[in-house]
Order: sequence, then C-alpha cells, then structure tokens
Amino acid sequence: MSSEVQINLFPEIQPFHSNWLQVDTTHRIYFEECGNATGPAVIFLHGGPGSGCNPTQRRFFDPAHYRIILMDQRGCGRSTPEGETRNNTTADLIADIEQLRAHLNIERWHVFGGSWGSTLALAYACSHPAPVISLVLRGIFLSRPFELNWFLGQIALFFPEQWQTLCDYLPESKRNNPLQAFQQLVFSDDTEIAIPAAIHWNAYESSIMSLVNQPGKNTTINGKVELARARVQIHYILNHCFIGDRDLLQEAKEKLAHIPTTIVQGRYDMVCPPQTAWQLSLAMSHAMFVMVPDAGHSAMEPGTCNALVAATERYKHLL
Repeated sequence: MSSEVQINLFPEIQPFHSNWLQVDTTHRIYFEECGNATGPAVIFLHGGPGSGCNPTQRRFFDPAHYRIILMDQRGCGRSTPEGETRNNTTADLIADIEQLRAHLNIERWHVFGGSWGSTLALAYACSHPAPVISLVLRGIFLSRPFELNWFLGQIALFFPEQWQTLCDYLPESKRNNPLQAFQQLVFSDDTEIAIPAAIHWNAYESSIMSLVNQPGKNTTINGKVELARARVQIHYILNHCFIGDRDLLQEAKEKLAHIPTTIVQGRYDMVCPPQTAWQLSLAMSHAMFVMVPDAGHSAMEPGTCNALVAATERYKHLL
C-alpha cells in the first residue's frame, strides 16, 4: 500500500529572508527565501489558483544546495489585498515572476510548479525561456474546456457523493451551473453569505485530492483565507485561467525542447486527469515522465512526493 512508503522530504526549515514586493499600484506579493543564499535559485509556483504557499513546500529542495524561493501569487496567501481579482491575470503573474527575479538579482533559476502551478510554470517558461534552467511539473493542468468540464461536473462519475455535497449547498434551481452560482455567493458583499460558500467550495476540491482521502484534521478554519482562495480560483476558472485560447502543448514543443524537464503525474488524479500530462510528455519528448501508479492529485502522496524530490536532486548539477 502507498501509505507504507516513506516520504523523503528534506527537514523543516525557516526563511532567511521574507518581504513583500509592490508589483503595481494595487498588488503586493509576499515572497520568502530559504536554504543556501548563494546556491542556484529555484522558484516554487503554487497551485489553486488561489491557494498560496505553505512551509512544507520548502522541503522538496535540498536546503544545503538550493536558494529556495516561494511566492504567494496575487490575492493569495500573504499577498495583499487578500482575494483581490482586479489586475489579476496569468499575464500579470508572469510579469510578477520576472519582476521578482530582477528584484532578487537572479540571472537564471529552476522552476517548479504543481497543478495550476504547472500551468503557470509552462506559460512563464514559454514567455521567458532564457532564465529557466529546468522545469519540474506535477499534476498537469492546461485549463482546456474538457479539463474544466471534468472538474465541474464529470467528476461525479467517480466522486458522486462529493459532487452531490457541492451541489446540495445550492438551491435546486441553481444546480445546473454550480460555478456561476458559487461565483454569486462568494463575491457577495455580505461575508455572512460569502465566507460559508467559500468554505464549502474549497472543501469540494480538498475532498477529491488523494487516491485515498483521509479524514480531515481538526484545524482552525480562517474565513478570510478561505474567501480569498475561493474568489481567486473562481475568477480564474470563469476566465479559463486566461490561457484558454492558447495551445500550450504546441508552445512547449516549439520553445522548451532545450530545457531539462520532469513531469510527475498521479495515475488516479481526479482533479487534473492524466491525459493532459501524457499529451505534454508527447509534446516535450525530451522530458522525463513519471506516472505514479498509486497516487491521485496531491503532491504529498508518497510516490508523487518522492518523485518530485528525486527530480530536484537530479537537476543539482545544472547551473
């Protein structure tokens, strides 16, 4: 069983530097640096959209080797304003990544992204291939219509209870379009309406993350954080993540063939089905493709986690 496999993360570490970068007149993005201040840089791009970074994500990288940079995207995590969707597009995030690279005086860096972070990593690398030393991509998502349709309906083929729980929150007349219905609730000016809806929306994705979902831990729910996350995610999904008209597979094939790449995908990923990762591996035929046989979407399932660490170890020799 996968639960018997040991997870080989690096030890917990604390940032040696953290701050906010004012990227435009509205947004300030939080970033932190951990590990080796003089080592090769790696930037971690979180998923969601909307989730923000957490301390465990520092541990995919050897802190004795890498200068590890985590960034909360616009409106996410510790970035401000929380949940702000104005001036918040994929192009804005790509510009922020480049602005942060310049701010930190980094010439080239490794790029690591999972789920939505894999989309952003690919879009960034296609726009700015020169600074990218390597790509590590997990749970591939390209925001194509069939991927969004899967997440927002066809998932019921495998998770009927979870889908029913999501829809039961809504009046029966609104259940034919849950995305639009939750958008109206989550963007309500009345937080007594918006926050409970956001918590319910976020719980849906959490319930389909792993091959075998474990009972949730008794953690305190922060309503403001939940609301920010849901608002940013729904904003992006409604806009096809601002890349719906792009063929990222073709762009990757044409622009990224020279960049060492590892693609890690859970065989039973119900958030980002494996077909997309497979198609990306065909487009990037030079990439190492790891299909984890006993994993879903979560980066913290043992096989996936260990494959990601192995990838960051594999690219230590690259400068």
